[in-house]
Amino acid sequence: QVQLVESGGGLVQPGGSLRLSCAASGSIFSIYAMRWYRQAPGKQRELVASIRSGDITNYADSVKGRFTISRDNAKNTVYLQMETLIPEDTAVYFCNVVAGTLLTNYWGQGTQVTVSS
Repeated sequence: QVQLVESGGGLVQPGGSLRLSCAASGSIFSIYAMRWYRQAPGKQRELVASIRSGDITNYADSVKGRFTISRDNAKNTVYLQMETLIPEDTAVYFCNVVAGTLLTNYWGQGTQVTVSS
């Protein structure tokens, strides 16, 4: 069984920074991609950033230049460094891992990020 445990969310003022972490444990092999999604109240879940083999990264236009995704392969952990946060970044952030020969999707439980003064 695979578990994803997220941490690092919280309340931050506009212009501030947060770092999210997501550690994958259990029988997880051949990770293809690790991603961060977010879902704000009343909105659809959206892809924020992804990283895959070769450290190829992609970002949503709304976070380019402010967020950085990275991974530690030895720890099966993915990070999301968020800078210059704005109120529109307020959402529940979910970690997603695609792994295995069947490219199975695994999801974390979500961590709340609130940007407010």
